[in-house]
Amino acid sequence: MEGSRTPREEQVGIVTDLATQLGELAARLAVAAGKLVVEGRKNGITSSSTKSSDTDVVTEFDRASERMIVEGLRAERPDDALVGEEGTDSAGASGVRWLIDPIDGTTNFLYDLPGYAVSIAALVDDGPLVGAVYVPSSGELFTAIRGRGALLDGVPIHCGTTAKLEHALVATGFSYLVDRRRDQGQRFAELIPKIRDIRRFGAASTDLCHVAAGRLDVYYEQWLGPWDWAAGELIAREAGCRTGRFDGGPLDRTEVLAANPALFEQMVELLAVTEPGHNPGIM
Repeated sequence: MEGSRTPREEQVGIVTDLATQLGELAARLAVAAGKLVVEGRKNGITSSSTKSSDTDVVTEFDRASERMIVEGLRAERPDDALVGEEGTDSAGASGVRWLIDPIDGTTNFLYDLPGYAVSIAALVDDGPLVGAVYVPSSGELFTAIRGRGALLDGVPIHCGTTAKLEHALVATGFSYLVDRRRDQGQRFAELIPKIRDIRRFGAASTDLCHVAAGRLDVYYEQWLGPWDWAAGELIAREAGCRTGRFDGGPLDRTEVLAANPALFEQMVELLAVTEPGHNPGIM
């Protein structure tokens, strides 16, 4: 019959409609939570504690932001699974799982420095489907839906085109655990003479979005939580970046590398020869 659709076309339509709905919801909640934490910061932080180390801080606004996002998701998507950095962990039956970082870059937030963000991603069986990262200090909203490109405030963005690693501006971050920071610092010292310069902004999600927008050429970091990178990695990938582990393999939670395509393999090689314990005589 004219106008009828095949089962495959109907399924594609369902997925497309779902992605649109999830993307709009993620963006709306990220902005709302971002505004909440900005207002809270203006009024002063009255409660904070530590997590993995004495320098790994969580504030009452991390918890308030996560609570707002979780309540918003449960109101509209009661059957979805939810995982948040500050303790939310609930199973779902819908096949959709949300990863929430209510304030990525809490140390920046604590010190009233720019760069912290609210990061929300929705995943299905084959990985991230939508992502939203809202940066309150700049009022910028980065979003992506898989297969549809990446946007900054609704305008398409694309990664940069720097082709030589010695001209690359590279961002990274460091663990809150001393032994890990020592290894990261050793790699940092060996890596920096081989690139243009290093930037350390203090939030994985915003770093990934800066690579997506061509403001940085490369981002790499170890020992992140999945909520740290899920939304930003999708945004970077949809902006044309290549992403993966330090060895170039598929992403996992221990290592994240994002770069424009011309630099990705070059960075994989550089990370291999600057790995702590690497013997430069063995190539």
